[in-house]
Amino acid sequence: MTSLRMVFAENLRAKRLALKLSQEELAALCGLHRTYISDIERGTRNLSIDNVERIAEALKVEPADLMRRPS
Repeated sequence: MTSLRMVFAENLRAKRLALKLSQEELAALCGLHRTYISDIERGTRNLSIDNVERIAEALKVEPADLMRRPS
């Protein structure tokens, strides 16, 4: 089973690309650094719930949507 961190990473990347946002643009919307977004998308960061919320708000989705495993 894929870890929740990797599920989040894959969902984040898919949503960002669907919105045609670069990592830098998303980082600016979230108030985070571009390399932090990159680390999250590679699954190498263990992010806080506060940053999950910031990213979800920037993408205009519910935080749970970013953690939903594919069916």
